[in-house]
Amino acid sequence: MSQTTTVAEPIAARDAAADTMMALVYGGAGKRAWQSMPRPLIREPGDAVIRITTSTICGTDLHIMKGDVPTVTPGRILGHEGIGIIEAVGAQVSTFAVGDKVLISCISACGRCDACRKAMYSHCRSGGWILGNTIDGTQAEYVRTPHAETSLYHLSADADEDALVMLSDILPTGFECGVLNGKVEPGDTVAIVGAGPIGLAALLTAQFYSPAAILMVDVDANRLEVARQLGATTLINSADGTAVDQILAITNGGADVVIEAVGVPATFDICQSILAPGGRLANIGVHGKPVELHLEKLWDRNVSITTRLVDTAAIPMLLKLVQSGKLKPGQLVTHRFPLSDVMKAYDTFGNAAKERALKVVLSNRE
Repeated sequence: MSQTTTVAEPIAARDAAADTMMALVYGGAGKRAWQSMPRPLIREPGDAVIRITTSTICGTDLHIMKGDVPTVTPGRILGHEGIGIIEAVGAQVSTFAVGDKVLISCISACGRCDACRKAMYSHCRSGGWILGNTIDGTQAEYVRTPHAETSLYHLSADADEDALVMLSDILPTGFECGVLNGKVEPGDTVAIVGAGPIGLAALLTAQFYSPAAILMVDVDANRLEVARQLGATTLINSADGTAVDQILAITNGGADVVIEAVGVPATFDICQSILAPGGRLANIGVHGKPVELHLEKLWDRNVSITTRLVDTAAIPMLLKLVQSGKLKPGQLVTHRFPLSDVMKAYDTFGNAAKERALKVVLSNRE
């Protein structure tokens, strides 16, 4: 197929060395390497090739490293969050140009298929969550992004990249999958199980709706203290196994909204055990193992349980809130590494409790 491609001068005059880049490559469960890989090229008219300036590591990447996501096969470049500078665009890309700074959505959406017309971009017929999953991702010096017109967002040259990279995934995930699916309303009692980056993103965005109380549940005292600083009204350390009893006592029978933000059977069990009658359980966590659903206890409780993969439809709204200073996701960043130190960054993020890590920023800025 012939097509017109606009390219930046450094790519147009490539030598042999310029045809490769460094990237974080998945080698199977428990295996990863920072190694040389072919630099991506335009394949389809809607593509863009982006030089990564900022990326990060997601909890989902840790699930991948455990082997919980079988769609990710050995040889895949990981990562689905990032900011960068466009180096090349395909013939059908008209609203972005070489040199533009852009935010990369973790979801690639064509905008035309039946799923996209329902605003379920995560289920796009030719996209969805593919970056760092079924195609190469953003923990690399360069990335190819399909459906650039509907999957990228313009940023100013002086944008705070450390803060805005949180909008690639965790902020819209916490908001859409947790807060919106949980239908948080003014006066609600909200319990968030898991004070990692996703749970904290749900905490930040739940406050848009003025809940009466936000209970934060985790086994990590440091993360619970961060949650207090970010607006949690009650902290529950679940390490001693009494979290359910404590929450039922504090809430006089259960929480109106419960958000699962970990993705393991134990935390899901806590969530279903603390639902008030009429409560909503919004699952965010990536589950690699089956969970036991206690319908023998829930069948008459008028509860609802929702699941969702983030659609990132909320990115434009969240961008405005960050730019106005009313939402400050940069507070979630605890560690910064050069992109070339991504192996060390994974070690740090994978030992979050010991390292007191929340979000790790990977910088590749000149």
